[in-house]
Amino acid sequence: MLRARLYLLFLVPFTLLVSLAAVIGGLFDGSGRSGHACARFWSLWCLRMASIRLVVTGLDHVPAQGPVIYMGNHQGNFDIHALSVAIPRLFSWVAKEELFRVPVFGAAMRRAGYIPLDRSDGRKALKSMKQAAERIASGTSVVIFPEGTRTVDGSLLPFKRGAFLLAAKAGVPIIPFTINGSMERNPRNRIELRPGTISVSFAAPIDAAGVPEGEVMQQVREAIAARLEVH
Repeated sequence: MLRARLYLLFLVPFTLLVSLAAVIGGLFDGSGRSGHACARFWSLWCLRMASIRLVVTGLDHVPAQGPVIYMGNHQGNFDIHALSVAIPRLFSWVAKEELFRVPVFGAAMRRAGYIPLDRSDGRKALKSMKQAAERIASGTSVVIFPEGTRTVDGSLLPFKRGAFLLAAKAGVPIIPFTINGSMERNPRNRIELRPGTISVSFAAPIDAAGVPEGEVMQQVREAIAARLEVH
């Protein structure tokens, strides 16, 4: 618990500082690259200060060009940092709309080109999905967690349909990824931090265009589960 509290003393001011840098950088760069660079810098140092080692495999499955949707399991808070460092290309997050209301941090997310998803009601969610699909189809790669929330015990939760509706509308390949070790580093709803390793493994692309939603969902789930360590 002491380690976690000391980490928070670093995290809060560091996050504010990097968020300010992203906002200022975004004033001169409309591409989102400066914001993305700030996010990678933030994540790299958050991992280092938490004494977390990152291991990445399967990068040969990540195409060098063209928009894709990265989908994978969600184990803990450090998933964000691990993926920000692991994915070698510019990408955006599809994140819940509430995060964009956080002072400074939310502005930094907008400057980086991240996509808000309003889940307050069905109509707004569909509108958000349509806007996100248009962004993806125009060339923006995104990361989304189809479970919708963090797991409690490491097992895969049921997938939400929204992620796969988005893939169908965008018509771009899905790159499945599997995260292991994140839950052990920082258990859900506990002020606890344990040094160690987080691994991110990418699987072969899955084509969602013209394929039934249920079939795509099953393929993605199997690809993620194949590399998931049993707890």
